Amino acid sequence: MSDNGSAGDGTSRKNHAGEEAALSERMRSLGQKLEQAKAGTERDAKADGAPSGGMQGMGLALRVASEFASGVLVGAGLGWLIDHFLGTTPWGMIVLLLLGFAAGVLNVLRAVGKVAQPEERVKPRPGVKSGK
Repeated sequence: MSDNGSAGDGTSRKNHAGEEAALSERMRSLGQKLEQAKAGTERDAKADGAPSGGMQGMGLALRVASEFASGVLVGAGLGWLIDHFLGTTPWGMIVLLLLGFAAGVLNVLRAVGKVAQPEERVKPRPGVKSGK
């Protein structure tokens, strides 16, 4: 059955055209809002001056690896020196290597923020007597 232009068709076409115009206006408005939000986030990222996430992660990874390796190597080196000069082979190396490992793990935990940094000693307040 064909549509031969009955009286009800003119009204539905006007409604359809009005709906399309409203939809187009909403899409245009949404596009403008998205562009403003995108420009705002780009502007904020430039203002922060922070390096990109990939490079920041790479820096943290290198720091963590060096913190751990330095603890182990210092422990091993001191252990070897003690064994060499005191003749306690292999006990100085074993004990100080384990201590170096523990120090390396602690440094890694500090670097990633899981353990608080060592704090200054609590200074006595003026006017408070010490226990001496």
